[in-house]
Amino acid sequence: MWWFFLIALVGFCVLCRWYLERQRVENLTEKYVFITGCDSGFGEQLARQLDARGLRVLATCLTPEGAEQLEKVTSDRLKTTLLDVTNTENVAATTEWVKSFVGNKGLWGLVNNAGINYPVAPNEWLKKEDFAKVLDVNLLGLIDVTLHMLPLVRKARGRVVNVSSVMGRMAHPGGGYCLSKFAVEAFSDTLRRELSPFGVRTSIIEPGGFATNMLKNPDQHLQSVFNKIPPHVKETYGQPYLDAYYKYIHRLMKLISKDLSLVTNCIEHALTSQYPRIRYSAGWDAKFFFLPASYLPSSITDFLLGILLPKPAQAV
Repeated sequence: MWWFFLIALVGFCVLCRWYLERQRVENLTEKYVFITGCDSGFGEQLARQLDARGLRVLATCLTPEGAEQLEKVTSDRLKTTLLDVTNTENVAATTEWVKSFVGNKGLWGLVNNAGINYPVAPNEWLKKEDFAKVLDVNLLGLIDVTLHMLPLVRKARGRVVNVSSVMGRMAHPGGGYCLSKFAVEAFSDTLRRELSPFGVRTSIIEPGGFATNMLKNPDQHLQSVFNKIPPHVKETYGQPYLDAYYKYIHRLMKLISKDLSLVTNCIEHALTSQYPRIRYSAGWDAKFFFLPASYLPSSITDFLLGILLPKPAQAV
């Protein structure tokens, strides 16, 4: 009969989690949420979604065009400003801008969404500055914004939500993107433990593949990287490898989701639930392939990914 009690226990735990996750924070219309990277993609949709829920959204964009477009489709509650997360002076000025709105209430939600993924390619094709370019935005920019905003979030006993990736669990392919997301996971874990005594909750969002501007023109990007590598590296991999890599990327592109709400709903829950999750996985590929595969022995994941990847010209 032990199995009956085990099933009952599991069912009870699931029911408790279902109940707790549906308890919402009160007075949401009085709370401010600051979001980076709202020109397009997750940030743009999240800003619109939270604005529709009545929250007071402070959205940052990289370009004036992005800010103008967002203001056209949202209410007067939403405010925008320009922010380059790699510019510390800009981050400091934006922090003062946020203070002018939140006052003594503090900042309820900080959503670190801004990010880039290119250049993405086999590591040997890239240079140190290619890695630094991605890390500067996805990791150091995120850290800089967080450190500036933490006093405001702590005052409100609010939330920090960092948009990572399932590639922060299992790296694939090469380049600085996966490195940055692994580091975001580590930063978020330490931040969560440090801020918990202050009543601040920290959540990590781990999306799979989604159709955002980050994935535009993969062929053009790969060709430009391939053209810049030294002749001996080109010879080692070969043009057929590049052509096969194109096909591999296109197969992956057919599998990515266009429903960005799968991600923005996770972020909204992290901001509005009384009992937010520590980690949210979004997308079927994240839930049913990459996340489970990350728990497998490395030899198995290497084999699974090796089946998909093309072979270099001079492979043994």
